[in-house]
Amino acid sequence: MSQRTSTVAVVGATGAVGEEMIQLLAERQFPVRKLLPLASARSLGRTVSFGGEELPVEILGRDSFAGVDLALFSAGAAVSREYAPLAVEAGAVVVDNSSAWRYEPEVPLVIPEVNPGKVAEHRGIIANPNCSTIQLLVVLAPLHRRAGIRRMVVDTYQAASGAGRRGMDELAEASIQLLSGKVPAAPKVHPRRLAFNCIPQVDRFLEDGSTREEWKMVAETAKILDDPTVAVSATCVRVPVFSGHSEAVSLELATPLSPEEAREILKQAPGVVVLDDPTHGVYPTTIEAAGNDPCFVGRIRRDPTVPQGLKLWIVADNVRKGAALNAVQIAELLPRL
Repeated sequence: MSQRTSTVAVVGATGAVGEEMIQLLAERQFPVRKLLPLASARSLGRTVSFGGEELPVEILGRDSFAGVDLALFSAGAAVSREYAPLAVEAGAVVVDNSSAWRYEPEVPLVIPEVNPGKVAEHRGIIANPNCSTIQLLVVLAPLHRRAGIRRMVVDTYQAASGAGRRGMDELAEASIQLLSGKVPAAPKVHPRRLAFNCIPQVDRFLEDGSTREEWKMVAETAKILDDPTVAVSATCVRVPVFSGHSEAVSLELATPLSPEEAREILKQAPGVVVLDDPTHGVYPTTIEAAGNDPCFVGRIRRDPTVPQGLKLWIVADNVRKGAALNAVQIAELLPRL
């Protein structure tokens, strides 16, 4: 992006991802002339910290985007569908973190380490992929370019933060109650009690028995890799971890690739850190990923059950790289706002 300073709006500024976006704009010294934090009426009276100042949160409205150059949205699909076109009409470029625009053919779906050139094709809106798809493809795209992925089987272990701050709060409250010998309240955010449990449901179920989260990974992988021939089978599970998604991945490749070759490819890949020495206890967990930018990969080994098979373990901070950081990185690719 040009060093010209910009007026930047953050929609959903008081949510977990919105707060992370604001922090990253400061950390990465994004050229912000003015920051406009926007949220619903529930956030009336709140402030956010930016540039050494406490900025009052403004209530999102139809006229909120006058003079805005860049609008980062993280307030849910319904809000994005209503307000993103208004922001574009007012002259802003929108980077949207919701699912509202990801599957529209004319809207680029971008991971900067994978398909940065797609940013140039935008017509006002650029979509951020789903968090589980981002970390998956940051790691797998370099392997696909080298050896071709025919099929991937992905099992995710997704943190409570994937359901927002309310999802984390519900996990914390139920955990405290159970450890105190009390019966926790019935869950309102997660479909079952998440504390000391694993839930094989992220998002709603579809007619074929899969969940929408699993469908997202299939559809987004095809669009981002620009290759509908890659077969994807996903099972998404919510686990009692506050932050950081993990993924166990099995690949069937078109051409042979040894674990050693895969490690060397991934060591050179942007946004990837290889932690892979199991004999000395070296492999990534969500603790290593928390608060960090890269996607971590380890346990790279052969899968003997399929021809040219590899298995990997991938971990990333889903709020940071899986949402806020990816959006800010997209904004950094814009030549001029």
